[in-house]
Amino acid sequence: MKQSIHAKRMARHHKRLNQGSKLNLVSLMDIFTILVFFLLVNSSDVEVLQNNKDIKLPESVAEKKPEDNLIVMVSNEAVMIGGRKIADVQAILDSNDADIEPLIKELEYRASRKPFRSKEEEELGRDITIMGDHGIPYALLKKIMTTCAKTEYRNISLAVSQVPDDSASALEASIGGE
Repeated sequence: MKQSIHAKRMARHHKRLNQGSKLNLVSLMDIFTILVFFLLVNSSDVEVLQNNKDIKLPESVAEKKPEDNLIVMVSNEAVMIGGRKIADVQAILDSNDADIEPLIKELEYRASRKPFRSKEEEELGRDITIMGDHGIPYALLKKIMTTCAKTEYRNISLAVSQVPDDSASALEASIGGE
C-alpha cells in the first residue's frame, strides 16, 4: 500500500524523535580548554605564606611578592620555625642578651643542611622571612633580626598583608577629575 505524503512526513518525524540525542563535545572541550588556561594564568599571581591564627600580620602597600625562604614566625607567645617552637617571647624579652641562643642553634642547623651555591650567595647571606604579629615589641623584632644576621641569614624580609594603596587611587582620581 502506498503511503501519503503526510504519512511519510509523520514517519520521518517519529523516526527522528526516537533516535538517541547526540552530544557535541567540540564546544564543551573548547570551554574547558579556555577555563584551564584562565586558571593557569591567574593561579600563579597569588602567593600564600604559611598561616598561623595567632599571628596577625601588619598591613602594607608593598608590591614585591614573597619568595620561598625560611620563615621565622613570631606570635605574642612564641618564636617558631617550621611550626616548631624555638623559644618563649617572654623569656627572650626578660633576657639581657642581644642574641637568642635557641634561634642561633636552629638557624645554624638549617644552614648546615643547605650549603651556599656560589661565592656571591655567601657574600649576600641567606634569605629569611620574619612573619611577626603586628603587636610584637620592637625590642623583640630587633633581637630576632640581630640573631639572624649573626648566623649568615642577612637577607631579611618582613612578611606583611598587602592592602590596596589608597593614596595612589586618590591621586589617579584627582588627576582624572581635572
